[in-house]
Amino acid sequence: MEKIKNKKITFGFILPFFFFFFLFFASVANAASLNFSPASGSYAVGSLVSLNALVSSADKAINAVSGVISFPKDKLEVVSLSKNGSVISLWVQEPSFSNSEGEINFEGIALNPGFIGANGKVITVVFRAKATGMSPISFSSGSVLANDGQGTNILANLGTANYNLGAERLGAPEIVTPAEIARTLSAPEITSSTHPDPNKWYPTSNAKFDWSFPSGATGARLLVGKIPQVVPTISYAGQISSKEIEDLTDGVWYFHVRLRDTNGWGGVSHFRFQIDTEPPEPFKIKFVDGNETDNPRPVVLFDTADSLSGIDYYKVKIGEGDFFSLASETVKKNPYTLPTQTPGKRNILVQAFDKAGNYTTATEEFVIKPLQSPIITEYPKRLASGESLVVKGTTKYSDAHTTIWFKRGNEEAKSQVVKNDDKGNFTLVAEAKSEDGIYKLWAETVDNRGAQSAPSEKVTVSVERPAFLKIGSLAISLLAVIVPLVAIIILLLLVVWYGWRKFSMLRKKLKKEVREAEFTLRKTFDLLKKDIREQIKMLEKTRAKRQLTEEEEKIIKQLGRDLGDAEAVIEKEIEDIEKAVK
Repeated sequence: MEKIKNKKITFGFILPFFFFFFLFFASVANAASLNFSPASGSYAVGSLVSLNALVSSADKAINAVSGVISFPKDKLEVVSLSKNGSVISLWVQEPSFSNSEGEINFEGIALNPGFIGANGKVITVVFRAKATGMSPISFSSGSVLANDGQGTNILANLGTANYNLGAERLGAPEIVTPAEIARTLSAPEITSSTHPDPNKWYPTSNAKFDWSFPSGATGARLLVGKIPQVVPTISYAGQISSKEIEDLTDGVWYFHVRLRDTNGWGGVSHFRFQIDTEPPEPFKIKFVDGNETDNPRPVVLFDTADSLSGIDYYKVKIGEGDFFSLASETVKKNPYTLPTQTPGKRNILVQAFDKAGNYTTATEEFVIKPLQSPIITEYPKRLASGESLVVKGTTKYSDAHTTIWFKRGNEEAKSQVVKNDDKGNFTLVAEAKSEDGIYKLWAETVDNRGAQSAPSEKVTVSVERPAFLKIGSLAISLLAVIVPLVAIIILLLLVVWYGWRKFSMLRKKLKKEVREAEFTLRKTFDLLKKDIREQIKMLEKTRAKRQLTEEEEKIIKQLGRDLGDAEAVIEKEIEDIEKAVK
């Protein structure tokens, strides 16, 4: 009976243990790890420390292992590296070390069917203890690739070791340290024209990377994946200094580059880049008070989410207005209150932008209902110029202001604001004195929230001057016209008189000149006529003494005719001139 009880107790204890054991190993079923053995220990300064780098993969075959081991260079130095008993059958990079940098590099392949199991030895490192103190050893980077045809990195855990180095033991044999493998190439600097900032998100799935390819380099190894620290395994011959990768999925990626020269493989560079090509989730705009309200500042809800890069900000456009931006925190923490809106129907458009610049748009229509219009109850239909205008009216709103508008003819409308009393009534006494003209008056009410009413019905007020002022103004207006007109007439008369006087003087002078010319002409013609007649008489006397020649006869006749014609012409011209100057 006692044995049965003990068995029950043992079974009751073991069952939970196996249940926990099963859950633990199920969670790491597809994971691989790199560890050290032994993980701890105490050693004297000057003694040798043997360390095994081990790989474990419980249920998935692996075909490639790489890593960089870091050790304190002031306390340990590598004496030798051994590949004996390694699960790696083909070394892509021979194990190497650098005591000056405190690093060990290895990279190899386990040929088909690969390795599966626990604590498979990769390499053995023999250190010599240099100084007292704790000496932590770790993997600064590593990768374990599954034998699945895709090179999936299944590394989940990187182990550590820590040794306590004590005082040097007497009589320790001197160890000859082999020459360390030189490494001249440092990790190249990677840049990207498509994803330049590692901390920003970008909406493009095609990435391009560039790095310097120094002289003497003979090849490169590249890798892109989701693990931050990994040794690249895909080799490229020749001088390769850039790489383009297309159709990457969304998420956080890492691009790794390692260069090689005649001394071996250099340091590894890692470049983080982030891709998000999907817009934020669709969303709707909701009005807290409904889509129709008399609240001029309606409250809206339009929060959304982006599963990858997150919401960066929102852009909002109301009606025909311009876009304005809102921080995502403002929208997420509190409902957003719109700026004051005038009555009417309009649309609101909201764009939600994620941190990569992708955006989703939502729109909604809403109506701002106007307050009831005020009513103008008392006003003067006619008003004398210069008198104060008094307008009274009523509204349904006590805690409000009423604006009265005045518009004369085609002039720009002017306004004056008055506060409503506790019954909603208002009285306006115009600040400016009224001027002549026909005025249109109307009123609008605005409550303490900023809600507005539609305009009231328009009324007309005629402002005119008193009768005596009208007559005086008319007289002044007439005088303003008549006086200049009389002055113009007088001026014209003076001009005419002066012109006539000048003309008369000119005419008298002309008559005098004509008479003098007539006298001179007659006198000259008489002398000429006398001379011609004497010549004719002389020829006639000669005729009495002798017979005249034919030519002399012609001269007598011609002189007589010419003298008669000239006298007739001169007489006629003198008569015409005398008629013209009379």
